[in-house]
Amino acid sequence: MNTPVPSAPDPDGLLAEQLLRLTRRLHRIQKRHLEPVGITPAQSRLLRTVAHYGDAPPRMADLAARLEVVPRAVTSLVDGLEGAGRVRRVPDPSNRRVIRIELTDEGRATLRELRSARRAAAEDILAPLTVEQREVLGGLLTALAGPVPESGC
Repeated sequence: MNTPVPSAPDPDGLLAEQLLRLTRRLHRIQKRHLEPVGITPAQSRLLRTVAHYGDAPPRMADLAARLEVVPRAVTSLVDGLEGAGRVRRVPDPSNRRVIRIELTDEGRATLRELRSARRAAAEDILAPLTVEQREVLGGLLTALAGPVPESGC
């Protein structure tokens, strides 16, 4: 009869599990802070992406690529945001077949509310850390995920 051999702790596996737990916690906290604004975390990302896209409003395909999601997911997000009056579909002036997504005044007002909600969520998440620990964490996250975009999305 074979007796199971206790395996040695797997530090990378434990670290991966901690990161997954943190991701779920981040999502829960962010969702709780965004609820009063009436928006989901995914809609929040899309709104911020549209706002910081550049000169011309983005196409749906541009948003899908930037958000690293399938185009169908962007369509659903845009449908929800358009229904709430936060974005609108507009024809491209140079190609009638292309539809672009632009913010409405309501969308810009929502972005202002989101800034406060995101700051509050970040404070909840980072509350256990000292200023020095936050700086170290920022450096570690940059090493893993890359630098934060200049637009602050």
